[in-house]
Amino acid sequence: MQQYLNIVEAGSQWRGGWLNRIIANPNFQRWCSQFPLLRGIVRKEGTELFEIVQGFVKSQVLMALVELDVFRHLQSGSATPKDLGRIFNIPEERMRVLLQAGAALGFLRRRRGARFGLARRGAILLGSPGLEAVIRHHRAFYRDLENPVDLLQNPDKQTELGAYWPYVLEVVCNQPDAEVARTYSDLMAHSQGLVALDTLQTTRLDGVNHLLDVGGGTGTFLEHVGAKYPDIEMTLFDLPSVISEAAIRFESNGLGSRTHLVSGSFRKDSLPSGAGAISLVRVLYDHTDAIVNSLLKKVFEALPPGGKLIISEPMSGGAQPNLAGDVYFAFYTMAMQTGRTRSASEIRLMCQAAGFKDIKIPKSHRDFVTRVLTASKPMKSI
Repeated sequence: MQQYLNIVEAGSQWRGGWLNRIIANPNFQRWCSQFPLLRGIVRKEGTELFEIVQGFVKSQVLMALVELDVFRHLQSGSATPKDLGRIFNIPEERMRVLLQAGAALGFLRRRRGARFGLARRGAILLGSPGLEAVIRHHRAFYRDLENPVDLLQNPDKQTELGAYWPYVLEVVCNQPDAEVARTYSDLMAHSQGLVALDTLQTTRLDGVNHLLDVGGGTGTFLEHVGAKYPDIEMTLFDLPSVISEAAIRFESNGLGSRTHLVSGSFRKDSLPSGAGAISLVRVLYDHTDAIVNSLLKKVFEALPPGGKLIISEPMSGGAQPNLAGDVYFAFYTMAMQTGRTRSASEIRLMCQAAGFKDIKIPKSHRDFVTRVLTASKPMKSI
């Protein structure tokens, strides 16, 4: 049987290689572009290929718009390239190029008289200060990707993200610089907002009386949980400087009486017990397999029999690669040098090794935001 399967696989590879050699032939592509039934396919593939090629330029145009604060200058009305060029000390023609590019990307809108105003997409970004911080933060990531082959070939080479995150986490832990801690918290809070919404759309907490959120930052996820489930008790476990910001958030939203703040590090400390469910939102992919395995065991020990584990984070597509997990987050975590994106199947195996059962991976709403895996601690045998 195995010999038969090997022959079938070899035949499939031969046919695939033969077909790819034909498709890669420029003469064949020119013929397809003239053939009515194939013209649309050629045009579509060409357009998508160009979208990939120009992706870096798109991100850099957005970086320029954010760093110049163009959106805020256009908040109250439109302006000409000459007006904005004078403000930013940029020649009028070059300012026009930037504004045209911003309009092509949907952040700006061209109006009469060659004036430019804010489009809805730009207004949404302007209303999300944390998102602007994330975009500026990408400068380090872009520099790490300047030579992607070098990044791939030299895993021990120091990267900017690899230097940045340990420094920030050390600062957050020891509190010598409140501004650095605040920047870290803002980055985490913004990224958690959409994740929280999608997580709570994907899995329910009905019947859970107490939720412990491990590594929950400034409490964004628990804020959404508290709004959706008015009777649930909540505990946030994270580093001291981070949860101090969470206390302010919970009090301002009327959640102070329902929340408990416990400071600590899940690398070194045991987790608080007493919660019927524990959530790990964008936690595992920041860490090595050894740390993840240790954390999952601590979660298992902290949960009561029948307790629920919720994992939510971007994941690799595994056998079916996806853009978010296998492109953006895979290379980001590679540059961070602390963790990696894992497929849902890999995380399932790690949960099983920790003792969890009844593992479910529901269909996600937006893979580029997050995917969810749930598991349960078995009931004690009678």
